[in-house]
Amino acid sequence: MPEGGTIRIRCENAVVNAEQAESCLSLAPGGYIRISVADSGIGIPEEHMKKIFDPYFTTKQRGSGLGLATAYSVIRNHGGCIAVESRLGAGTTFHVYLPASTKEIPISSRTGARGIRLFRNARVLVMEDEEAVRNIARDILTSLGCEVIVASEGTEAVDLYARAAESGRPFDAVIMDLTVRGGMGGKEAVRKVIEINPAAKVIASSGYSEDPVMADFRKYGFSGVVAKPYRIDELAAALERALGEET
Repeated sequence: MPEGGTIRIRCENAVVNAEQAESCLSLAPGGYIRISVADSGIGIPEEHMKKIFDPYFTTKQRGSGLGLATAYSVIRNHGGCIAVESRLGAGTTFHVYLPASTKEIPISSRTGARGIRLFRNARVLVMEDEEAVRNIARDILTSLGCEVIVASEGTEAVDLYARAAESGRPFDAVIMDLTVRGGMGGKEAVRKVIEINPAAKVIASSGYSEDPVMADFRKYGFSGVVAKPYRIDELAAALERALGEET
């Protein structure tokens, strides 16, 4: 998209019948996951449509022509197919079909339904300066049944913690980013929270495993640690341990 634009990604269940299967590179009829990636770019000329999956075919000055050829090969080796539709000036959409599994997915003992029951009444404060990471943490914790309040740096988090304590609805746990650009980080903020409540449950969060706080968190006043990028099971387990729940 030389002038910029929007990419839309959609994932859905799809049942492919015999006629559709034949039209999409002889797929076997049945259940599939269909992943569609649509751009709003300039489109693909008709004369190029039959060549785009050929190895080394490219219209880019610095392209290798192996990207779509590799995607095609990987998808076919997994029993799926990739199809394309495009109009000049109206963008291009790629559809990837992959066989849907019928196997049951076992629920981890530390996540899923058990996690929701454990944390249904928990109020959690998340302090994180990066909006995207903050949103991810809030979404994960909300899915685990928590009531989540967020702050972008330590001063705001301490203020929210104090006000919650005064209101009679204190936070059960706090997750604090250790490093905050241009603001108070978790290492300083945890001391202020402990001044408000010596029994506060505060979890240190960092993407730097070599940070000394992560190795000896209790020395700095934390009740636990969780590494970034967040994983649902690890975040749930850290919260369980901090709240004194059985793992």
